[in-house]
Amino acid sequence: MRIALIHALKHSVAPVEEAFARLWPQATIANLLDDSLSADLARDGVLTDAMTERFLTLARYARSCGADGILFTCSAFGPCIEACARDLGPVPVLKPNEAMIDEAVALGGASARIGLLATFAPTLTSMPPEFAVTAPGTTVVPCLAEGSLAALDRGDLAEHDRLAAVAASRVKDCDIIALGQFSLARAASLVAEATGRPVLTTPDSAVRKLQRLLGVASDEAAPN
Repeated sequence: MRIALIHALKHSVAPVEEAFARLWPQATIANLLDDSLSADLARDGVLTDAMTERFLTLARYARSCGADGILFTCSAFGPCIEACARDLGPVPVLKPNEAMIDEAVALGGASARIGLLATFAPTLTSMPPEFAVTAPGTTVVPCLAEGSLAALDRGDLAEHDRLAAVAASRVKDCDIIALGQFSLARAASLVAEATGRPVLTTPDSAVRKLQRLLGVASDEAAPN
């Protein structure tokens, strides 16, 4: 099967490729990257109709190339991705966070307190309403890992991971830590060590959900 991966940040490519290599090596993946999407959202501060059209163009192109499923890896563009899912149904089109949210609720229960760690500030605005739709009783505690994305941009991977773990350690009274960027997956072990809590990553959760939707057996279960 061919899975199209559509990115708005170049840092998302490696973590999701690693997740597929580990969890679903038989899948054929195709990457589409437009990092002007994240730059334009950071500049404008709002999602526009024009932005939705750009997402539709990318999704339709991916489908025309034979994609059996599409995974967007950009956390701050939920409404745009929902428009793509409506346009291309019944082809599975996943928002980057939806599978992780499902697993977080399954793991922590409908009244779970979930620490949401992000390195891209707009994610902390767009993601909490997604938790509210899936499980209205959950409490989301947002936390921005300040400086972490800048460290990643300059290639300082160790500093990115360290800052993520330091930020996560400040999240109190939570049952689970959810990492809100694909690029944060690389810091999962440090975050788990710093917090002592189960840590969910968007790439692993998304791969598992695509396998379920497409009828493919998974060899790895979600954390417990």
